[in-house]
Amino acid sequence: MARYTKHIFICENERREDDPRGCCASKGSKEVRDQFKKRIKELGLNTTVRANGTGCLDACAFGCSAVVYPEQVWYGGIKPEDVEEIIQEHIINGKPVERLILKDKKFL
Repeated sequence: MARYTKHIFICENERREDDPRGCCASKGSKEVRDQFKKRIKELGLNTTVRANGTGCLDACAFGCSAVVYPEQVWYGGIKPEDVEEIIQEHIINGKPVERLILKDKKFL
């Protein structure tokens, strides 16, 4: 059996301020990652759910972005205050948070 049943990858890519694609790091991705890690541990999910910061996920134009595996659900515009909803609804209850799902066909 795999150690983790869910894996959350949070983009922490950094780009120059003048890059038109933007970057997740400037949109609070480190805080989002820290909040995921904190809540996962507090809820005792850290033996089955893992949250990691990553390099570019090629979705920086959509704000702080993340992808949840194994479902391959892509989220964008995530703020630290959205983390609880993603954990409760998606990670625990299996229902992705529709309002944060990236609608771009590249991620569907």
